[in-house]
Amino acid sequence: MNFPTKTLLTIVTEAVLENDLIELFTAKSIRGWTIVAARGNGAHGEKHGNFDANENIQIELITDTASAENLAAAIQQQFGANYALVQWLSEVRVLRGEKF
Repeated sequence: MNFPTKTLLTIVTEAVLENDLIELFTAKSIRGWTIVAARGNGAHGEKHGNFDANENIQIELITDTASAENLAAAIQQQFGANYALVQWLSEVRVLRGEKF
């Protein structure tokens, strides 16, 4: 089996940004992503208990490295100054690399 190398962009941010981020993904032709509720503790305080629009989300998407870096930079530029936001890139090997 062939497992091509791609880049995983992981974003943890405020749930209120979900729709804006999805619009950005669509504008940049990102083909798929996964969004889950997230909680923890960091510079913007502890997030725990029941989830609502004031909580955090974690988004993961897989694409080529240049697209992931470009998207992460755009997210930081548009939202980084005003929202709790952390992002990281990881190299991953995927099955069915043509999907990404």
